[in-house]
Amino acid sequence: MLKISFDEKYIYPLEENHRFPMIKYELIPEQLIRENTCSKENFFSPQPISDNNVLLTHEKQYYFNLKNQNLTAKELRPIGFPMSKELVEREKIISQGTIEGSLYSLEHGVSMNIAGGTHHAFYDRGEAFCMLNDQAIAANYLIKNEICKKILIVDLDVHQGNGTASIFKNDKNVFTLSFHGKNNYPFKKEVSDLDIEFDNGTTDKLYLEKLENKLPEIIDKFEPEFIYYLSGVDIMQNDKLGKLALTLDGCKERDRIVLNLCKLNSIPVQISMGGGYSQELKNIIEAHSNTFRVAQEIFF
Repeated sequence: MLKISFDEKYIYPLEENHRFPMIKYELIPEQLIRENTCSKENFFSPQPISDNNVLLTHEKQYYFNLKNQNLTAKELRPIGFPMSKELVEREKIISQGTIEGSLYSLEHGVSMNIAGGTHHAFYDRGEAFCMLNDQAIAANYLIKNEICKKILIVDLDVHQGNGTASIFKNDKNVFTLSFHGKNNYPFKKEVSDLDIEFDNGTTDKLYLEKLENKLPEIIDKFEPEFIYYLSGVDIMQNDKLGKLALTLDGCKERDRIVLNLCKLNSIPVQISMGGGYSQELKNIIEAHSNTFRVAQEIFF
Protein backbone atom coordinates (compact mmCIF):
# COMPACT_ATOMS: atom_id res chain seq x y z
CA MET A 1 0.00 0.00 0.00
CA LEU A 2 1.23 3.49 -0.87
CA LYS A 3 1.91 5.46 2.31
CA ILE A 4 1.50 9.24 2.26
CA SER A 5 2.44 11.67 4.99
CA PHE A 6 -0.31 14.23 5.60
CA ASP A 7 -1.42 16.18 8.64
CA GLU A 8 -4.06 18.86 9.05
CA LYS A 9 -1.29 21.20 10.19
CA TYR A 10 0.05 21.15 6.62
CA ILE A 11 -2.92 23.43 5.89
CA TYR A 12 -1.54 26.35 7.86
CA PRO A 13 -3.71 29.50 8.04
CA LEU A 14 -1.85 32.49 6.63
CA GLU A 15 -2.66 36.00 5.59
CA GLU A 16 -4.07 36.35 2.08
CA ASN A 17 -0.83 37.00 0.19
CA HIS A 18 0.71 33.74 1.52
CA ARG A 19 -2.40 31.57 1.52
CA PHE A 20 -2.64 30.42 -2.12
CA PRO A 21 0.29 27.92 -2.07
CA MET A 22 -1.14 26.30 1.07
CA ILE A 23 -4.52 25.43 -0.43
CA LYS A 24 -3.12 22.52 -2.42
CA TYR A 25 -2.25 20.57 0.74
CA GLU A 26 -5.95 20.27 1.47
CA LEU A 27 -7.13 19.69 -2.10
CA ILE A 28 -4.65 16.99 -3.19
CA PRO A 29 -5.79 14.30 -0.69
CA GLU A 30 -9.42 15.21 -1.39
CA GLN A 31 -8.84 14.66 -5.11
CA LEU A 32 -6.97 11.37 -4.65
CA ILE A 33 -9.69 9.94 -2.39
CA ARG A 34 -12.53 11.20 -4.60
CA GLU A 35 -11.13 9.46 -7.69
CA ASN A 36 -10.21 6.25 -5.76
CA THR A 37 -6.49 6.54 -6.44
CA CYS A 38 -6.11 6.43 -2.65
CA SER A 39 -8.23 5.80 0.40
CA LYS A 40 -8.00 7.22 3.90
CA GLU A 41 -5.86 4.19 4.84
CA ASN A 42 -3.08 5.45 2.56
CA PHE A 43 -2.48 8.51 4.72
CA PHE A 44 -0.62 8.75 8.00
CA SER A 45 -0.13 11.68 10.36
CA PRO A 46 3.39 11.96 11.79
CA GLN A 47 4.39 13.44 15.12
CA PRO A 48 6.85 16.37 15.29
CA ILE A 49 10.46 15.37 14.71
CA SER A 50 12.79 15.07 17.71
CA ASP A 51 15.40 17.75 18.31
CA ASN A 52 18.17 15.15 18.02
CA ASN A 53 17.13 14.18 14.52
CA VAL A 54 16.94 17.81 13.39
CA LEU A 55 20.45 18.36 14.75
CA LEU A 56 21.83 15.61 12.53
CA THR A 57 21.51 18.23 9.77
CA HIS A 58 20.97 21.74 11.17
CA GLU A 59 23.13 23.96 13.36
CA LYS A 60 22.10 23.88 17.01
CA GLN A 61 21.96 27.65 17.54
CA TYR A 62 19.90 28.24 14.38
CA TYR A 63 17.46 25.45 15.19
CA PHE A 64 16.79 26.46 18.79
CA ASN A 65 16.46 30.12 17.82
CA LEU A 66 13.92 29.05 15.21
CA LYS A 67 12.10 26.77 17.63
CA ASN A 68 11.99 29.37 20.40
CA GLN A 69 11.08 32.26 18.09
CA ASN A 70 14.36 34.05 18.72
CA LEU A 71 15.53 34.63 15.13
CA THR A 72 16.44 38.23 14.36
CA ALA A 73 14.56 40.31 11.81
CA LYS A 74 17.55 39.92 9.48
CA GLU A 75 17.38 36.11 9.81
CA LEU A 76 13.61 36.05 9.33
CA ARG A 77 13.54 38.22 6.22
CA PRO A 78 14.87 35.59 3.75
CA ILE A 79 12.37 33.00 5.03
CA GLY A 80 9.41 35.08 3.89
CA PHE A 81 6.71 33.70 6.19
CA PRO A 82 5.32 35.59 9.19
CA MET A 83 6.82 33.44 11.95
CA SER A 84 4.95 31.57 14.68
CA LYS A 85 5.38 28.49 16.86
CA GLU A 86 2.62 26.79 14.86
CA LEU A 87 4.53 27.29 11.63
CA VAL A 88 7.69 25.76 13.12
CA GLU A 89 5.60 22.86 14.46
CA ARG A 90 4.30 22.32 10.92
CA GLU A 91 7.87 22.17 9.61
CA LYS A 92 8.81 19.61 12.27
CA ILE A 93 5.83 17.41 11.37
CA ILE A 94 6.73 17.57 7.67
CA SER A 95 10.33 16.52 8.39
CA GLN A 96 9.24 13.58 10.55
CA GLY A 97 6.84 12.53 7.79
CA THR A 98 9.77 12.31 5.39
CA ILE A 99 11.78 10.19 7.86
CA GLU A 100 8.87 7.82 8.49
CA GLY A 101 8.17 7.65 4.78
CA SER A 102 11.80 6.74 4.13
CA LEU A 103 11.59 3.81 6.52
CA TYR A 104 8.39 2.67 4.83
CA SER A 105 10.04 2.93 1.41
CA LEU A 106 12.82 0.61 2.53
CA GLU A 107 10.15 -2.05 3.10
CA HIS A 108 7.71 -1.30 0.28
CA GLY A 109 9.63 0.63 -2.38
CA VAL A 110 8.00 4.06 -2.27
CA SER A 111 6.41 6.65 0.01
CA MET A 112 5.22 10.21 -0.41
CA ASN A 113 4.90 13.42 1.55
CA ILE A 114 2.17 15.79 0.39
CA ALA A 115 4.33 18.66 1.67
CA GLY A 116 8.12 18.78 2.02
CA GLY A 117 10.76 19.51 -0.55
CA THR A 118 12.06 22.34 1.64
CA HIS A 119 15.33 22.45 -0.27
CA HIS A 120 16.20 26.13 0.36
CA ALA A 121 16.87 25.50 4.06
CA PHE A 122 20.61 25.56 4.79
CA TYR A 123 22.57 24.08 7.68
CA ASP A 124 22.43 27.35 9.61
CA ARG A 125 19.58 29.40 8.12
CA GLY A 126 16.20 29.33 6.43
CA GLU A 127 15.31 30.78 3.07
CA ALA A 128 12.40 31.08 0.62
CA PHE A 129 9.66 29.60 2.85
CA CYS A 130 11.97 26.74 3.92
CA MET A 131 13.13 26.41 7.54
CA LEU A 132 14.09 22.73 7.96
CA ASN A 133 15.35 20.73 4.99
CA ASP A 134 13.15 17.61 5.19
CA GLN A 135 14.92 15.42 2.63
CA ALA A 136 18.38 16.38 3.88
CA ILE A 137 17.29 15.56 7.43
CA ALA A 138 15.91 12.18 6.35
CA ALA A 139 19.01 11.38 4.27
CA ASN A 140 21.27 12.11 7.24
CA TYR A 141 18.98 10.03 9.47
CA LEU A 142 19.45 6.99 7.20
CA ILE A 143 23.20 7.48 6.91
CA LYS A 144 24.00 8.30 10.53
CA ASN A 145 21.88 5.42 11.78
CA GLU A 146 23.77 3.13 9.34
CA ILE A 147 20.57 2.21 7.50
CA CYS A 148 21.95 3.30 4.09
CA LYS A 149 25.42 4.30 2.96
CA LYS A 150 24.85 6.03 -0.41
CA ILE A 151 21.93 8.30 -1.20
CA LEU A 152 20.93 10.15 -4.37
CA ILE A 153 18.79 13.29 -4.15
CA VAL A 154 16.96 13.98 -7.43
CA ASP A 155 15.70 17.56 -7.23
CA LEU A 156 13.45 18.40 -10.19
CA ASP A 157 11.80 21.49 -8.74
CA VAL A 158 12.26 24.50 -11.06
CA HIS A 159 14.40 26.22 -8.42
CA GLN A 160 17.85 24.91 -7.58
CA GLY A 161 18.04 23.09 -4.25
CA ASN A 162 20.68 25.47 -2.95
CA GLY A 163 20.28 24.51 0.69
CA THR A 164 20.55 20.80 -0.11
CA ALA A 165 23.60 21.34 -2.32
CA SER A 166 25.32 23.33 0.43
CA ILE A 167 24.53 20.83 3.19
CA PHE A 168 26.04 17.92 1.25
CA LYS A 169 28.83 19.72 -0.62
CA ASN A 170 31.56 17.78 1.22
CA ASP A 171 29.64 14.54 1.73
CA LYS A 172 30.66 11.79 -0.68
CA ASN A 173 27.84 9.56 0.55
CA VAL A 174 25.15 11.84 -0.90
CA PHE A 175 24.95 12.76 -4.58
CA THR A 176 22.89 15.89 -5.30
CA LEU A 177 21.31 16.28 -8.74
CA SER A 178 19.38 19.45 -9.59
CA PHE A 179 17.42 20.23 -12.77
CA HIS A 180 16.40 23.89 -12.61
CA GLY A 181 15.78 27.14 -14.44
CA LYS A 182 18.97 28.98 -15.28
CA ASN A 183 17.40 32.41 -14.85
CA ASN A 184 15.38 31.68 -11.75
CA TYR A 185 15.74 31.83 -7.98
CA PRO A 186 18.20 31.45 -6.36
CA PHE A 187 20.14 33.90 -8.47
CA LYS A 188 23.35 32.92 -6.68
CA LYS A 189 23.44 29.18 -7.19
CA GLU A 190 25.26 26.70 -4.96
CA VAL A 191 27.17 23.80 -6.52
CA SER A 192 25.40 20.43 -6.60
CA ASP A 193 27.22 17.27 -7.63
CA LEU A 194 25.46 17.79 -10.96
CA ASP A 195 23.49 20.88 -11.97
CA ILE A 196 21.51 20.90 -15.21
CA GLU A 197 20.25 24.38 -16.07
CA PHE A 198 17.48 25.21 -18.54
CA ASP A 199 16.74 28.42 -20.40
CA ASN A 200 13.39 30.15 -20.10
CA GLY A 201 10.72 28.47 -22.21
CA THR A 202 12.30 25.00 -22.21
CA THR A 203 9.71 22.44 -23.35
CA ASP A 204 9.11 18.72 -22.83
CA LYS A 205 11.49 17.40 -25.49
CA LEU A 206 14.78 18.83 -24.23
CA TYR A 207 13.95 18.42 -20.55
CA LEU A 208 12.91 14.76 -20.84
CA GLU A 209 15.85 13.91 -23.11
CA LYS A 210 18.28 15.29 -20.52
CA LEU A 211 16.57 13.36 -17.75
CA GLU A 212 16.52 10.10 -19.71
CA ASN A 213 20.23 10.46 -20.47
CA LYS A 214 21.60 11.73 -17.15
CA LEU A 215 19.65 9.92 -14.45
CA PRO A 216 20.44 6.32 -15.54
CA GLU A 217 24.08 7.33 -15.93
CA ILE A 218 24.23 8.69 -12.37
CA ILE A 219 22.49 5.62 -10.95
CA ASP A 220 24.94 3.32 -12.75
CA LYS A 221 28.03 5.22 -11.60
CA PHE A 222 27.02 6.21 -8.06
CA GLU A 223 24.99 3.06 -7.22
CA PRO A 224 22.70 4.65 -4.60
CA GLU A 225 20.92 2.53 -2.01
CA PHE A 226 18.13 5.09 -1.64
CA ILE A 227 16.70 7.97 -3.71
CA TYR A 228 14.96 11.13 -2.56
CA TYR A 229 12.84 12.67 -5.31
CA LEU A 230 11.66 16.27 -5.12
CA SER A 231 8.83 16.41 -7.66
CA GLY A 232 7.98 20.12 -7.89
CA VAL A 233 5.47 20.87 -10.64
CA ASP A 234 6.59 24.48 -11.09
CA ILE A 235 8.36 23.38 -14.28
CA MET A 236 5.05 23.67 -16.17
CA GLN A 237 4.08 26.37 -18.60
CA ASN A 238 2.09 29.24 -17.08
CA ASP A 239 3.60 28.67 -13.63
CA LYS A 240 3.82 32.08 -11.98
CA LEU A 241 7.35 31.46 -10.69
CA GLY A 242 8.71 28.85 -13.07
CA LYS A 243 9.69 30.31 -16.48
CA LEU A 244 9.91 26.84 -18.09
CA ALA A 245 7.21 25.49 -20.41
CA LEU A 246 6.62 21.78 -19.85
CA THR A 247 3.12 20.47 -20.45
CA LEU A 248 1.01 18.59 -17.92
CA ASP A 249 1.75 15.38 -19.84
CA GLY A 250 5.46 16.19 -19.90
CA CYS A 251 5.49 16.69 -16.16
CA LYS A 252 3.76 13.33 -15.69
CA GLU A 253 6.28 11.64 -18.01
CA ARG A 254 9.09 13.11 -15.91
CA ASP A 255 7.61 11.35 -12.85
CA ARG A 256 7.28 8.13 -14.81
CA ILE A 257 10.94 8.22 -15.90
CA VAL A 258 12.21 8.74 -12.33
CA LEU A 259 9.94 6.20 -10.67
CA ASN A 260 10.42 3.54 -13.36
CA LEU A 261 14.18 3.79 -12.86
CA CYS A 262 13.75 3.39 -9.10
CA LYS A 263 11.54 0.35 -9.59
CA LEU A 264 13.71 -1.27 -12.28
CA ASN A 265 16.87 -0.82 -10.18
CA SER A 266 15.16 -1.88 -6.92
CA ILE A 267 16.07 1.41 -5.25
CA PRO A 268 13.64 2.64 -2.57
CA VAL A 269 12.39 6.18 -3.17
CA GLN A 270 10.77 8.84 -0.99
CA ILE A 271 8.92 11.66 -2.79
CA SER A 272 8.29 15.16 -1.48
CA MET A 273 6.01 17.43 -3.50
CA GLY A 274 7.89 20.72 -3.70
CA GLY A 275 6.60 23.78 -5.57
CA GLY A 276 3.70 24.48 -7.89
CA TYR A 277 2.38 27.96 -8.56
CA SER A 278 0.31 27.74 -11.72
CA GLN A 279 -2.10 30.58 -12.40
CA GLU A 280 -4.88 27.97 -12.30
CA LEU A 281 -5.18 25.97 -9.09
CA LYS A 282 -6.69 23.00 -10.94
CA ASN A 283 -3.45 22.60 -12.91
CA ILE A 284 -1.40 22.43 -9.71
CA ILE A 285 -3.70 19.80 -8.21
CA GLU A 286 -3.75 17.72 -11.39
CA ALA A 287 0.03 17.80 -11.82
CA HIS A 288 0.72 16.83 -8.21
CA SER A 289 -2.00 14.17 -8.32
CA ASN A 290 -0.31 12.66 -11.37
CA THR A 291 2.78 11.97 -9.24
CA PHE A 292 0.65 9.91 -6.82
CA ARG A 293 -1.11 8.15 -9.70
CA VAL A 294 2.17 7.19 -11.38
CA ALA A 295 3.64 5.93 -8.08
CA GLN A 296 0.55 3.83 -7.43
CA GLU A 297 0.66 2.42 -10.96
CA ILE A 298 4.35 1.53 -10.97
CA PHE A 299 4.78 0.18 -7.46
CA PHE A 300 1.39 -1.31 -6.62
